[in-house]
Amino acid sequence: MSQTWVRAIVGLVAFFVVLVAGINVTGTLDVTADPNTGLIAAQNTIIAILFVALLAGLIAYAATEYAQTRRLDSITRQFDTRTIVLIPIAIAINIVLGQTVAAALKVPIYLDSIGTILVGVLAGPIAGAVTGGLANLIWTYVLPAPFHSDYAAPFFIVAVEIGLLAGIFGRLGFFRSRPNTPPARLAIGAIVVVAIVAIIGFYGFVPFYSSGQISFFAPPAEGAAAPDPVFVILGWLVALLVIGAVVGLLALLFIKRDLGAAYVFVAGLVVGIVSAIISAPISSIVFGGVTGSGTDILVAAFQQAGSSLREAVLKQGLLSDPIDKTLTFFLVFAILGALSRRFVARFPQGEAAVGLSEG
Repeated sequence: MSQTWVRAIVGLVAFFVVLVAGINVTGTLDVTADPNTGLIAAQNTIIAILFVALLAGLIAYAATEYAQTRRLDSITRQFDTRTIVLIPIAIAINIVLGQTVAAALKVPIYLDSIGTILVGVLAGPIAGAVTGGLANLIWTYVLPAPFHSDYAAPFFIVAVEIGLLAGIFGRLGFFRSRPNTPPARLAIGAIVVVAIVAIIGFYGFVPFYSSGQISFFAPPAEGAAAPDPVFVILGWLVALLVIGAVVGLLALLFIKRDLGAAYVFVAGLVVGIVSAIISAPISSIVFGGVTGSGTDILVAAFQQAGSSLREAVLKQGLLSDPIDKTLTFFLVFAILGALSRRFVARFPQGEAAVGLSEG
């Protein structure tokens, strides 16, 4: 077992030990008995427990690395000047796109992790995790309306996980371009991607809208104000972004014969499933499954079909999160392809992101 795996396992063990201890000390986090006063208390309790657990995991990881090498290179090298400049830009991208989708659109996606994934791929897992966590905390505790969100902070652990896994997949070379792939291998990758797109499109978008009709933009709730005009404008840009992403994916596969698109989609699918499993209990316990986004209609549909609240939230996550993460992973892949290779390679993990592979 390599030293990296040893310190990673030590960090994970420390995280879960502190997490379990924190939950046991604070007792139940169910707010249904007193939703008016219990919601904020449960939200803050969950955030505090997760934050302390993450801090304990990071300290354990760093202490193990220092015991092994007498240095902290695996952490410090991820935060060079370029990464430090990129992180606030990435946070702004997350919040602007995420708030646009939540405020104006009626689609089962979030688009609030593009910046997190970009930092994770370019700089490394810890830098990606820091970006994701900070974005969600700033979104709730710092920003005023119209970019404020009451729902972001409790899910900061999910944002941390996304950045962490994006960094790992970037280090493993999943974001490398693989043009001119031999036809046999390309066919396998194309079948996988087309199957993923068809399944999540058919089961994630089509059946869960009122009267069986798809509406990209969410109508205002009864008695609620219409979305801010800035979000309506941005919503049209997001619509074009989603359509362009699907078209670009197919172009990469069938025109450039780039198998890298298939690698990215598989990575996004894995991250989406993990994110759904982590976020489901937070959504059901703290918010009762209602998070103010287009995914709420999926929760309602599953409940009407007979699922309990927690089952409905998990089913919604297992549809929405793979859709969202496969899409956002591909968008980051496209962004990396549009950037100068020399520029990308200057980041701590840039060579893994842009290096060509024969595999």
